[in-house]
Amino acid sequence: MANIRIGLGTDTHRLADSLPLIIGGISIPHTKGCVAHSDGDALIHAICDALLGAANLRDIGFHFPDTSEENKNKPSSFFLQSVIEMLTKQSFFVGNIDCTIKLQKPKLQTFIPDMKSFLAEVMLIDESQISIKAKTGELIGIVGREEAIEVECVALIEKI
Repeated sequence: MANIRIGLGTDTHRLADSLPLIIGGISIPHTKGCVAHSDGDALIHAICDALLGAANLRDIGFHFPDTSEENKNKPSSFFLQSVIEMLTKQSFFVGNIDCTIKLQKPKLQTFIPDMKSFLAEVMLIDESQISIKAKTGELIGIVGREEAIEVECVALIEKI
């Protein structure tokens, strides 16, 4: 019997003026960016949590705490690459991931292909295994008021 597991990851970051906005490893031109200890890439953080959860390896904060100077301003792709290495050591491979980014502005549709390409390269998988959707907050709540970005991700992994 195959050992298939599913994990759920979420991440939320406050947005503030004049900070870089990095989503899925891609720099997005915008007037606001994420307040964070690392580069604040909420998409990659949610992916890491989904993968770690599926493998029962705790969460991103356990492995890469925001209290560590070593993680300050670190690109989130480093965390994702490390998570993939952890999965590989446990004989897991990524089946697919499905993510939803909630952000009022800017519109992300034109950036999604670059995000998928970047993430596939870091995770050593095919772009067809990655689904990324973008939603607004419809001017409601912290996303709609442009106070925050929220990301949800589901990951399926399988043991070799």
